Amino acid sequence: MRLAEALALRADAARRVEQLRARIAGSARYQEGETPAEDATALLAEVGEVLDELETLIRRINRTNAAIQVEGGTLTDALARRDVLRLRHGLLTSAASAAAGDGQRGYRQLRSELKMIPALPVAEIRRQADDLARQADDLARQVRDVDTLIQRVNWEVELLD
Repeated sequence: MRLAEALALRADAARRVEQLRARIAGSARYQEGETPAEDATALLAEVGEVLDELETLIRRINRTNAAIQVEGGTLTDALARRDVLRLRHGLLTSAASAAAGDGQRGYRQLRSELKMIPALPVAEIRRQADDLARQADDLARQVRDVDTLIQRVNWEVELLD
């Protein structure tokens, strides 16, 4: 089985688990004298089988991703780097917006009202976020290249046991 096929099966299994979770919750209790919509015990057994399959797929996918070498590291390294860069940029822009008071009242109507003062250096954080955004443009191209590489590799590589 190709890695791409395993990724699709993993997504299907995760969706199936969520569907079964909802059905179990809907059938876990019923009114005396009524018949439950579905057999919750059978659904629990079914979700157990799906979870076992999901665990096996996740283990094999992770093992395969850790073994694939791309651009000076593993596929896992590339995915981690991309995710952290996205988080870092989001955090910096969010911190700068909060310190600048975006979305908040930024003026006092009366001199007796308390003045809000930023606890962070807004200009410096915005500069860092802008620098990261400029880097992100270049990194976005790199991410697209890596994603293309990942997709190609996903269809070329056999899933490890």
